[in-house]
Amino acid sequence: MASPRAFGGHDADRPQDSGERRLYNPYHDVQIPYRTLYDLPTSPEFLFQEESLAQRRSWGENLTYYTGISYLAGAAAGASVGLRRAVLSAEPGDTMKIRVNRVLNSCGQDGRRISNRVGIVSLMYAGLESGMVAARDTDDWVNSVVAGLGTGALFKAANGPRSAAVAGAIGGLLVGAAVAGKQVMKRYVPI
Repeated sequence: MASPRAFGGHDADRPQDSGERRLYNPYHDVQIPYRTLYDLPTSPEFLFQEESLAQRRSWGENLTYYTGISYLAGAAAGASVGLRRAVLSAEPGDTMKIRVNRVLNSCGQDGRRISNRVGIVSLMYAGLESGMVAARDTDDWVNSVVAGLGTGALFKAANGPRSAAVAGAIGGLLVGAAVAGKQVMKRYVPI
């Protein structure tokens, strides 16, 4: 029989002697690189080299991600608000059909209203943040806070300059708190 070292392979592929018994390894004499087939890389693979240099999502991916997640979250929140409103407005003499109709109408109306507002806010935020990254050519917390400030001010700009300034300050503070919370979570919560 040939030496196992002549065919290469790993030590884990060779049969081990344990006392008087020898463990059976069905892949001992097979020359298939099965380890390379099943030990897949954990890092992402990129089609183009330029994509691997960037450490963040592109502006289109950010726009899609933020808007989609926010719209869905707004729809869920709006549906729950509509459900609460429909349950509270139920009358004792209503049939089940009328109650279900009231719940569906209220959930749909409030869900649509809130999800559209939250989706628009996140669309503005993603656009401003991507614009800041492109303008400053760096990706740090300043871009996020300025985008939050600009989003709040832009969203309430039609209500006057005072309302826009207050909304901008609130937006900047909320995003700043979120960025700080994310850094604290990264540092103190092992994931």
